[in-house]
Amino acid sequence: MSNEYTDIKVIGFDADDTLWINETYFREAELEFAKLMANYETANKIDQELFKMEMKNLSLYGYGVKGFVLSMVEMALEISNNDVSNSTINAILNIGKNMLNKPVELLDGVEETLKTLSNNYRLILVTKGDLLDQERKLDKSGLTDYFHHIEVLSDKQEANYSKLLNHLDIRPSEFLMIGNSLKSDILPLVNIKAKAIHIPFHTTWLHEQVSDNETKNKSYKTVHSLLDVIQIMN
Repeated sequence: MSNEYTDIKVIGFDADDTLWINETYFREAELEFAKLMANYETANKIDQELFKMEMKNLSLYGYGVKGFVLSMVEMALEISNNDVSNSTINAILNIGKNMLNKPVELLDGVEETLKTLSNNYRLILVTKGDLLDQERKLDKSGLTDYFHHIEVLSDKQEANYSKLLNHLDIRPSEFLMIGNSLKSDILPLVNIKAKAIHIPFHTTWLHEQVSDNETKNKSYKTVHSLLDVIQIMN
């Protein structure tokens, strides 16, 4: 084990796109939505405007599929000048239902990593989004028993993490967070003096992207697979 991790007692894991596939389904849904609205705008314009709508609604609906669907409905009404058909609205709702009913596809090495690390560390799940949806995915994943604590946050900012660690009586120096999002899983932890390991996913939501300037002089490790974490921590 690297000396920088010798004080770690608790390891936190992000869920979506760290343990299982998630963002891919949103990209597929956006393509379906663009096809439904093709009579009103180009796919590129629809994609841009939908993202703006999601950002406008984020403080109201939060993260997750349900807020995404509501933003699609509102976007459909807006770009059609309220002329969109009932059947199209129904199709949009079905996009959301299909997303919620997707099977949980674990990423490579997830169970082996959790099983190995749970022998020496207390593991917790720290995710954000819709509570019911995240609980459903966790149940489908079969991973619940590996975690001592499960937390679904409304957002992942420094204050959210500090409050959680304080509640669980975990010092930042004893905590390591593992996730795919630099914005949500890595930088907030570095800023509160905890450790973080970044595992990039092949696609990242625009809202989660950060600039090189934001990561400059920030101390965290980047690996290509969860299995790499076993080697780092053992």
